[in-house]
Amino acid sequence: MKKIDWYILKKFLTTFFFAIFLFAIISVVVDVSEKTDDFVKSQLSFGQIITKYYFGFIPHIIALLFPLFVFIAVIFFTSKMAGKSEIIAILASGTSYQRWLRPYWVGGSILMVILWFANHNIVPRANQIRGNFEAKYIDANNSYNNLVASSSNIYLRVDSFTYAGIYSYDTLTKRGGPLFLYKVKGDKVVENTRADVIFWDTATKKWNIQSLVNRKMSPLKEDVVMEGTRVMNFNFKPYDLSRDKYTKDKLTSPELERFIKLEELRGSEGLNELKVERYRRDATCVTVLLLTLIGAIVAGRKVRGGSGVHLAVGFSIAALFIITDRFSTIFSTKGNLPPIIAAWIPNLIFVFVVIYLYRKAPK
Repeated sequence: MKKIDWYILKKFLTTFFFAIFLFAIISVVVDVSEKTDDFVKSQLSFGQIITKYYFGFIPHIIALLFPLFVFIAVIFFTSKMAGKSEIIAILASGTSYQRWLRPYWVGGSILMVILWFANHNIVPRANQIRGNFEAKYIDANNSYNNLVASSSNIYLRVDSFTYAGIYSYDTLTKRGGPLFLYKVKGDKVVENTRADVIFWDTATKKWNIQSLVNRKMSPLKEDVVMEGTRVMNFNFKPYDLSRDKYTKDKLTSPELERFIKLEELRGSEGLNELKVERYRRDATCVTVLLLTLIGAIVAGRKVRGGSGVHLAVGFSIAALFIITDRFSTIFSTKGNLPPIIAAWIPNLIFVFVVIYLYRKAPK
């Protein structure tokens, strides 16, 4: 890394973080103006609103537009450099075009790693904070959310031989019932368990069932056991029982992978949507690097019109990327397109865009 590399890298990172910081402030101001009445009705203090809502809202909105602001930042400061003939001077000094792009590679890789870590760990936790606040204080009277909070007739496959059903379950109190468990061997039920109540013990992180009757059947006899309470170590957790279609956004990647395996075991529909979300958490990070290179190549050429032309071209490319991403997602969730292809196909297409722009760029 030479002085010119640090010069470009510093401009890159300072422009990006300033832009994202400014956008976060604007987003909070707009959001506060929309939710002022809800905040007043919640009767929470200023500190509670910050910790219970905006600690989740700000990471969510930043991650949502992270690649776009990387793209805008690159185009903005690179266009300024091109307008001042700084890039022409760099190339005229004998520096190759590929060598000039090195700090963009470094800066894009740094931001790519930051977004990758955030997508897998920080943003899901932030979505959980934001979602819980909205469900409790903003959407409490919404009929859809009331439906989500109380799920009924939940059927799932516990393991290869055991099936379970819960007739009613409250996701807020993590309590439900009645419950039934069937253990099957071949085409016969060999064990039947029924309980009046099932609830999640937050201390032991296990399920407790109460007032249960367990029957074990054999060809010659039937053993019946009645218990007041039994601790069960099921392979599902409270969030697995919620019927919230946004649950996938609240799960960290290890939790999401476990949830996908559980849904596959259940034979549930809509698995492609979950898988696309998992693969996109990696694909979006690579998008940051691709948009960095596209922005540098597009804005690195000095043209009449300056930054305005560069921004117009940049937004056109960004719009094309978003359209491609939306179409691929729809084809996967509503059709038969493999989820991994749906998540990565926009990046695969824009790899060729980068190659084309690189070859056509004046060097």
